[in-house]
Amino acid sequence: MQTTKLTSKSILPLTCSRSGTCCFGKAVMLNPWELLCFSKEKKVTPREFRDLYSEFGGIRLRFDGKEDKKGQKACSQYIDGVGCSVHLGRPLACRLYPLGRQIQFNETQYIYEGNTFPCLNDCSEVLKLPKLSVGDYLKGQEADLFEKAQDEYLIIMQNIADIAFELLLDSGLSASGDTKTLKIWKEIGNELPEELAQRIGKDWLDSLMLPEITIETENPVTFAKKHNDLLLLKAQESFGSIQTLQELHEASVLMIGVALHLAKGLGADTKGIAEHWIETAKSHGAKE
Repeated sequence: MQTTKLTSKSILPLTCSRSGTCCFGKAVMLNPWELLCFSKEKKVTPREFRDLYSEFGGIRLRFDGKEDKKGQKACSQYIDGVGCSVHLGRPLACRLYPLGRQIQFNETQYIYEGNTFPCLNDCSEVLKLPKLSVGDYLKGQEADLFEKAQDEYLIIMQNIADIAFELLLDSGLSASGDTKTLKIWKEIGNELPEELAQRIGKDWLDSLMLPEITIETENPVTFAKKHNDLLLLKAQESFGSIQTLQELHEASVLMIGVALHLAKGLGADTKGIAEHWIETAKSHGAKE
């Protein structure tokens, strides 16, 4: 589908009317910081929120509420006649809607699908509201901290993948003539989130989405950096003493799986990312 690109100065034909139509039939992905913010607003633990209101280990919000006229189910946090029950803790996807966000060449772009602004189909009353620039809209949505969290977790995603690269390229696995590791990397890039969650297993899912960070922080960058350190430490403890080629293969595959599962929670193109990582590995001598 064609996308329309915007800058922070582009004028939008809306101020959100909070009519709730966008709370039905969506796929809202979550990163660990967003899961924490949701749980705080819900006044439950992150584990409780994940287990009750999310899917695939915590990377997607459940939409299992009442149906609208189109047969689309409501978000698990939506209350009929009230709206979002945890509005202050809502994730970036909700704060940006109907915009998407992408980073190209270190520049952030905002996009929406199609030629017609999405909100005009279901919320025509927005035409009567004041027009805002993209920048002003995002400021009103208080998206800044959540954008910082998203960017920090993109870095963590690559850091986890780098462990998989080391296990493949620097251990003797690639030099042994191994071809099955990159083959499975490609398979993982095409897996559904439920398949990938099962491949990773509960232990790594918990470490990925429920970091044991006891220090209270309102800064997502600080939170993400502490989380990154915990994940790297876990990898060192898990893989520091492995020796056989089969163990190296399994560890490399697992780390790519963890990285791509996080990528799904960030709304990234896992197939494209996996293909890029495979080409990078091949450029350093790995074989497919």
